[in-house]
Amino acid sequence: MHVGLTTSWFASLLVLTCPGYCKGPDVAPNGLRVFAEVMKTQVGIIGAGPAGLVLAQLLAQQGVESVVLEDRSRTYVEARIRAGILEQSTVDVLTEAGVGDRVHREGLRHDGIHLQWPGHREHLDFSALCGRSVWAYGQTEVVKDLINARLAAGHPLHFEVSDVALHDVETNRPRITYTDRDGVAQTLECLVIAGCDGSHGPSRDLIPSTIRHTWERTYPFAWLGILADVPPSTDELIYAWHPDGFALHSMRSPTVSRLYLQVRPDEDITSWSDDRIWSQLAHRLDLDGWQLHTGPILEKSVLPMRSFVNTPMRHGNLFLAGDAAHIVPPTGAKGLNLAVSDVALLARALTDLVVKKDGARADAYSENALRRVWRATHFSWWMTSMLHTTGDDFDAQLQLSQLRYVATSRAAAASLAENYTGMPISDDGAGWSGSDPDHT
Repeated sequence: MHVGLTTSWFASLLVLTCPGYCKGPDVAPNGLRVFAEVMKTQVGIIGAGPAGLVLAQLLAQQGVESVVLEDRSRTYVEARIRAGILEQSTVDVLTEAGVGDRVHREGLRHDGIHLQWPGHREHLDFSALCGRSVWAYGQTEVVKDLINARLAAGHPLHFEVSDVALHDVETNRPRITYTDRDGVAQTLECLVIAGCDGSHGPSRDLIPSTIRHTWERTYPFAWLGILADVPPSTDELIYAWHPDGFALHSMRSPTVSRLYLQVRPDEDITSWSDDRIWSQLAHRLDLDGWQLHTGPILEKSVLPMRSFVNTPMRHGNLFLAGDAAHIVPPTGAKGLNLAVSDVALLARALTDLVVKKDGARADAYSENALRRVWRATHFSWWMTSMLHTTGDDFDAQLQLSQLRYVATSRAAAASLAENYTGMPISDDGAGWSGSDPDHT
């Protein structure tokens, strides 16, 4: 075992002979400062979101050791409200990783969605169009399942760390330094580092500016999202175009609904009372013969919308995954799913690299992952552009024409269904063209 191998004898020597050398914050009863031990592992993972936790789970199945570091508390990580739709491929990965039992038992399988515009609500049957499905199962539940599995197996997972910094990522012995929850400075030596620390973590900045490329688009609207203690008013998600702004009816469980309204990016959440929110949702989702159920609102927030891609996704022995490398608007339900597809590829690559000393997959990781990233980025932009109003009448007519085309053309509907349910995860990132003989 690599984890737990330390240089504690050297640390003790420093404490005994050079007490002034140690800069750690802890002080023993005798006045000597505690010097942090150096830990070693094969893969250091920064971030205990879906990307980091799924990667750790997949690596553990292959006998690859890892340590996961997270700056937030376990309570925070398990409670933050994020994505709620899992692609077919994501469910497949979670199942193969041994953490899919609750998804299949408690998740809501959906075989389609509803597209709506005033006076019309059309159903797209994914099972008939592409033979695949999605599941309504909140990211909070995915994270809980992964944390429980990791802790039950006794694998290292450290919450509430701070001062995380990466070192020597261009060498064969990269290091992560951090301060643990007790205030003790720590050093983790790795063979490779996986930066799964989101858009505000330190990993992305380690990609040198001389080779880094960034593509970004900020959208002129946002979502006001609510979590409501009320059974869903629909069997499957409703994506509604309305002249007063987009609305979405989603769900988390048979008793909890998740709904969204298009608002301005600078929207003041305090100006939205519960009554105002429900009134606007009922207005934008209105359809003869259908009624929106209302109830207590448990949580509400404004979600900004942007597209962001950072390349490359590897530099030296640092690999990026999830939001550390890319962000998509939530319209296409791709954020969590892209993170899982990233680490499904990365787990194979790192297993080969660490266990077999074969770097072929690791060398191809960035290029292969980015094929799927750009496909999902385009689909998310396309869904966003089709459904959100801009105040321009010409745009509105184009959007309505596109909605009618998708609802009446099997080819157009099948394209949406394939992208929404997610391409199969293939090593080369090619998806349908590389893995399914019916999509050549």
